[in-house]
Parts: sequence; structure tokens; C-alpha cells
Amino acid sequence: MIKRNFCHYLFSALLLVLLNGCTNKTTETTYSTQGNVFGTLVEIRIYGESEARANLLGAQVLREFDRLHHKFHAWQPSALTALNDSIAHGEPYHADAEMVDMLKAATSLAENSDNLFNPAIGGLIRLWGFQSSDITPHGPSPAEIKRWVDAKPRMTDLSYNGNIVSSRNKAVMLDFGGYAKGYALDQAAGILRAEHVKAALINVGGNVLAIGQPGSHPWKVGIQNPRGEGTVATIDLHDNEAIGTSGDYQRYFMQNGKRRPHIIDPRTGETTDLVASVTIITSGGNDAGTRSDGNSKPLFIAGPLHWRAMAERLGLTEVMLIDTNKNVEMTPAMRNRVAH
Repeated sequence: MIKRNFCHYLFSALLLVLLNGCTNKTTETTYSTQGNVFGTLVEIRIYGESEARANLLGAQVLREFDRLHHKFHAWQPSALTALNDSIAHGEPYHADAEMVDMLKAATSLAENSDNLFNPAIGGLIRLWGFQSSDITPHGPSPAEIKRWVDAKPRMTDLSYNGNIVSSRNKAVMLDFGGYAKGYALDQAAGILRAEHVKAALINVGGNVLAIGQPGSHPWKVGIQNPRGEGTVATIDLHDNEAIGTSGDYQRYFMQNGKRRPHIIDPRTGETTDLVASVTIITSGGNDAGTRSDGNSKPLFIAGPLHWRAMAERLGLTEVMLIDTNKNVEMTPAMRNRVAH
């Protein structure tokens, strides 16, 4: 874990996060705590606290991230893999309230997105080799892909009796890789708000949530160029707003000249190769972080032709999509937010 006064730019996995006011003469300072959780860089910036208190709070958030990482890991032994094992054997699983709440919330998003967001397709994700820290080219056969697609694993296959979870479909294999980082943001925000932190910026692998603002200006973040260095735009991020990006440039492999990113279309079982990145802004409530993570996936899969309809269906007004031909498209509300 690294702690230091942060007055320079930090390049994160998916977003370039820029801190306002590094050169301002101010009596209040921003302190940063960093770690590696969920297989990615995480950072907690806290403004307006003493260094000692900022470090204590940052460490508390990192412990929460570590707890969630071990609870919801998709392939190392965890509560989630235990649930998947029970489903595969047709047995009920005694979960806890947190897991049940997460499953039900994910089911709601899956239904609202016409199952383009579908955490039940862990079997397909594994088949393509993305349930690994070391991604190497995989080439599942059309027959293997068809078997999983025909099994139609869905979140609605799950049923609940209190905290006991069962599935009518043994093909359901849960993978929260497109959801847990956002949930972690919300948990971290809850911790810091309970401690009455004036302002903070929480970054989990490029999904970022803001609390308050550092002095007289909002937090500022940059949207990474998916096909080059630097950023394509910067955005002021206000209190209880979160920004999330789904991209094809971090977890992918090349196969016969074709990019194979980790985002899989549940309808075909194939990787998605028309979009380079989708960035969305969400706000309000106690789940802005979760929504910033989960809601970007169905837009990515919907692709250049249908992302606007999906955004409207999900109630997303601030969206930027960059396709693999480097075309940039934005909703009017997002265009009003960005500074180039």
C-alpha cells in the first residue's frame, strides 16, 4: 500500500483521473491511498483531513475492497464459487443478505437490458479464457459456444427462499466481473460518508465515484483514448456522481488479426468487436457506483447501431461511445459535460 500527498497526474486502468488544485496554495490537502484489488489498481483520495486520518480511512476502504474481492471472486475459492458449485450440482446454497441483494439487483438490470447484461454467463467467460489473471488466446469451437448459448443461463433462473438460493438451470455460472467494482465504489462511499469526510475521489480500476469537492472546484477526470495515449475529454465530477468505462483495450487477446475483448454477447456467445469504449455517468441514490459499472456493458454489446436505444431504455442520459473506427458519439447531455 502506498500513501502520499498527490499533486501529479495518475494514469489508471480505464480513466485518467486529474486532481484539481494541486498547485493551489491551500490549508487543506489531498492524501492518497493505493492498492491492488480486483486484479486492478485502486485509489482513495481524501481531501480536508489530516494525513493520519486520511491514511486510516483509506486503509479501512482497502480492507473492504479486499473483503469483497475474496467474497465475489469468480474463479478462486470464494462465496461466489461455492454458490456456482451448488448450482452446478442442483443443490440450494445458503447465502447471506448481501449476496442475495446483489443477485436481485443484478437480475433487475439484466431484465431491463434484455439480458445484454448477464452475469449468469460465467461458463462462456471461462470458455473464452477470461477467468484468469493471465489472458492467452483461446479458440472455443462453434459447438462449445452453441452449447452454452442454447442452455440460456439467465439471472431469472435463480429463486430465493429467504437467503437460500437455488437455480432451475444448472448452466448458470455467476461472474460479477462487470458489476463488483461498481458495488465496491458504493461500499467505499458509504464508509467515508459515515465518517463525515468532506470530499473524496474513489477509483476502482477506472470506475470512479466522487464525494463532495476538493475546495472551490469539482473533481476532474479524463476519459482515456482507447486507441492511443492521453485522453479524449475531461469532465467535472460532482458529489455522488460516478463515471464508468467499458473498453476493449485492457482485457483482450488477438486471434488471427482480430481483437477478442472480454465482453461477450450473451445472444451469440461471441466476443464483441465493434466498440472500443463506452463511458457513462450516473448519479444519485446509494448505488451510483454499481450503476456506472453494470449499465455500460449492455451499451457496449448493443453496439454503434443500437446503443442510443439501450441508453434510453436504461434511463442513461450521459453517454460517450467510441467505435473501433475511432468515431466518437455522444448524447447531448454528455456533450454538454465534456471539455476537450
